[in-house]
Amino acid sequence: MRIVLQRVKNAYVAVEGKEVARIGKGLLLLVGIGRGDGEEELSFWARKIPDLRVFPDDEGKFNLSLRDVGGEILCVSQFTLYGDCRKGRRPSFTEAAPGQEAERLFSRFVELLSAQGVPVKSGIFGARMEVGLVNDGPVTLILER
Repeated sequence: MRIVLQRVKNAYVAVEGKEVARIGKGLLLLVGIGRGDGEEELSFWARKIPDLRVFPDDEGKFNLSLRDVGGEILCVSQFTLYGDCRKGRRPSFTEAAPGQEAERLFSRFVELLSAQGVPVKSGIFGARMEVGLVNDGPVTLILER
């Protein structure tokens, strides 16, 4: 599982020109599901992300979590995080989970995140999406296990 986490002032997802999800202050998660990923990876990140201290306190130090600031999460499925560009000129996506499995696991991840008691919205799995955001900081982390 690979996640690109971005701290945002706001973010949205649109499909075919229509907005399907929007958040204010919080975290945009670009989520890649890899071959062999399962409940263990999903649960690990779903528990960890809401408590990651990536928001600044009054002194500007990363001491506050999403929970502490009352933020939201926007989850967007992105199999291209598994693009391997080491050979040739076209990325290979053989390490990404197959579509149906990835869709099931992505949905489960959103469910597990929501169970943590934080507001979670998501894009539409498999759709061609437009993602807009105002990165706050900028703060971008790559999470992988």
